[in-house]
Amino acid sequence: MVTPAPLSLIVPSEAAPDEEEDKALPGAPVALLENAFCLPSLILGAGTLSNQYNSNDHLSGFAPMRLVRLALRYGIKAFDTSIYYGPSEIVLGNALRSVKDEFPRESYQLMTKCGRFGANSFDYSPAAIRNSVLQSLHRLQTEYLDTVYLHDVEFVCTPVQAKQTGNHALALTEEKAAYGLEEGQEGIIYGEGDQKILDAFAELRKMKEEGLIRSIGITGYPVATLLRLALLIFHNPPYEPIDALLSYSHISLQNSTFAEFVPHFRQRAKVKQLVAASPFSMGLLTPSIPHWHPAPEGLRKAVTKARAEYGGDGFIDAALAYSIRRCGPEDLDVPLVVGRQRRMMSEKRKKTRDEFFLRMKEG
Repeated sequence: MVTPAPLSLIVPSEAAPDEEEDKALPGAPVALLENAFCLPSLILGAGTLSNQYNSNDHLSGFAPMRLVRLALRYGIKAFDTSIYYGPSEIVLGNALRSVKDEFPRESYQLMTKCGRFGANSFDYSPAAIRNSVLQSLHRLQTEYLDTVYLHDVEFVCTPVQAKQTGNHALALTEEKAAYGLEEGQEGIIYGEGDQKILDAFAELRKMKEEGLIRSIGITGYPVATLLRLALLIFHNPPYEPIDALLSYSHISLQNSTFAEFVPHFRQRAKVKQLVAASPFSMGLLTPSIPHWHPAPEGLRKAVTKARAEYGGDGFIDAALAYSIRRCGPEDLDVPLVVGRQRRMMSEKRKKTRDEFFLRMKEG
């Protein structure tokens, strides 16, 4: 169970500066996609508002507030976070409170996750799911959440997978039966883990009916597992498709498998809203690969070599541009979650926040 966290944990005691660099440059704001939830084409990932990417000194200063405000001024009016991301919800909630006069609650969307509380800590029991959502409401200082996902479902569900490595797009063709994706397998509950997913999702449905949540969904890494669970939920009582599904690190220069699954999510599982995340593959494509990143040594070396050959910062620009264009309305037409990691920007170039947001807009 999640214990309450003090909202004053990380918040400057005075108002954030509002200087020339805090103003959005002239131009059209980030566009809204014609999607189920009227989401902008870009969503600000608040996972970087945590100790996984930044220090407490950075998080307790004005930078997060100025970042959130500038994102809103550029039209990026949706935020993705999780109770798992340490102080992220608190930092984001305090930042949004500080700009409430300029940007009231109804002007943006909050998307968070529940069920994962630590590196190896998961609790999908209905009581834990409800408590987690209530804590998120408290930490984000809001009366409702626009979207709540079950976080990293692959660690809780019953494993149904042909292999751990290799080309998982084969789950859509000759190996689909081994992944539980054969026609006729959609409603099969393979074990206790699958039942935990269904029970947790049922609790989210109750909270949606109570008006605390507006849409519910699932997130995870293996796209074949996400498809199987989306079908599982759809083919079990009350036979309703999930509202939203978030896939991360699968629309990037390193891995674009998500694109092959998009038609199946939409047509077969009837998912109302797809979201892609992490164009830098959790920092793998940046100059400072996080020490905790699960990529094997061979992949780390290959990415480092490619980045050096491409020109360092130019590689980052190319990675971001690729993901934005693939997710754009002329291709997959899904919102893209992008986090602004302070360490991601090289000391040599010293990119400003304006440059970052303009690059996100222009792709």
